[in-house]
This record gives sequence, C-alpha cells and structure tokens, in this order.
Amino acid sequence: MKIDVQTEPFEPSVDVHAPGTSGGATDLLMRGSLGLRRIALFFSLVSFMLVVFVVSKNGDWIDLSMGQEYRYLLAVAILSILYYGVQAFRQSHEPCNGKNMLQARTAGLIDFVGDQVVAYLLLSSTSSAIPMTRITREIVGKNIFTDTLAAAIAMSFLAFCSLALSAVISGYKLFTQTYI
Repeated sequence: MKIDVQTEPFEPSVDVHAPGTSGGATDLLMRGSLGLRRIALFFSLVSFMLVVFVVSKNGDWIDLSMGQEYRYLLAVAILSILYYGVQAFRQSHEPCNGKNMLQARTAGLIDFVGDQVVAYLLLSSTSSAIPMTRITREIVGKNIFTDTLAAAIAMSFLAFCSLALSAVISGYKLFTQTYI
C-alpha cells in the first residue's frame, strides 16, 4: 500500500486573522465580546423598562423625585443602552462588510475605555439605589413598586457583570494586538 504525502508547506488562501474568518482565538474573542455586549444591552433595556414601569404606575407614595438615586439609575440605563447599542451595531456590521468602521487602535481604545466607564456607572447607580430601596421597604413595606425597583437594580447589576467581562476581553484585545 502506497500513501501519498504532501511535502510542500500548507499555505492558507484565507487570512485567518481577518475579521469574520475562523481565526481561532481572535474570532472567539470577537464573538464573545459581541455576545456580552448584547447581553448587557438586554439587561440595561429591561432595567430601563422596569424603572419606567414604576414611573408610569406612579402610586401615592412613590415618585422618582423622591430619590435622585432612581433618576441616576434611569439615566445610566439610558446611557448604557445607547453605548452598547452602537457598539453592538458596529461589531455586527464589521464582519458583514469585511471593513472596519474605525481603525483598529481607535476601536480598541474606545472599546476598552467605554466598557470601563459604562461598567463603573452601572455599578455606581446600582449601589446608590440599593439603600434607597431598602429604606423605602422599611417605611412602606414590600409591594409591587419596591419589588419592581429591586428587579431593576438586579438587572442593572447583571448588565454590569457582563460588561465587566466585556471590559476584560477589550483590555486583552487592546494590549495584545500589534499595530503595524
């Protein structure tokens, strides 16, 4: 039995490190980062909708003017929805077109700094709204409004968790990428 063995080196016809190709770890990091951003967008959107529900079903005692903490939670939810909506669009759009909307270094810096800032804002808004909700529950007791606000805080914290992981990935991509 004779086996033919190719002695020439294998040269791929596709750049395995280009966006949208199966470049192993690079592609996995891109898909992971996009997935985490979509999860963060979802949790921020749910948090926003829950706070808006509390405002629209305004009871006798609950009002967002009662606590700036809830307004801060709402504002940060809106900012994170806008930021991660744009980021998810950019990351989804680049592999489809095969072109980057931004230079690699600029996109890496925006991803890293933006992820860090928005994650910090989400964590600070969550931590500022928790004491107000606890005090309100002690005064008024548990009801639909305090439960909804607690759920909004939980969704904001889950958005922070996914953004923290996204920030780790964007930091890794920023500091391991060669810019030549």
